[in-house]
Amino acid sequence: MTIQIDPPAAAAIRAHLEAAYPEEGAGFLLGEVDGDDVRRVRDVLPIANARENGARRTRYLITPHDTVRADYEAEARGLEILGVFHSHPDVPNEPSAFDREWALPWYSYTITRVDGGKAVSMRSWRLTDDRERFIEEELISEN
Repeated sequence: MTIQIDPPAAAAIRAHLEAAYPEEGAGFLLGEVDGDDVRRVRDVLPIANARENGARRTRYLITPHDTVRADYEAEARGLEILGVFHSHPDVPNEPSAFDREWALPWYSYTITRVDGGKAVSMRSWRLTDDRERFIEEELISEN
């Protein structure tokens, strides 16, 4: 499993998540899937964290309205939703139990560690079909 993020999309992810710091930021990964199951992220759609104030430091919330809007945006751009990106402020960028509870097996989940307001590391994961664990994807991004 491989995910390739175009440099402008990677830069947009970092900028959105740094701006959201010290809270979690999030958004959608838009792109296409090659026949060999390589996901190519061509664009992103940042969203506002809909979680209640106070909980945004450790949780993000994507609403059904956000998802419908992202689906329309992706279609208008000739792309599809490949997954979700979000940040882990000042903690490792590994999926949490909360992330696993809300994840969907067919999406990629790109998690960026943001330390002191600076994006320092990006990793990507996919949930197994049985929802038991995440498997790390090979992430390719030329910065």
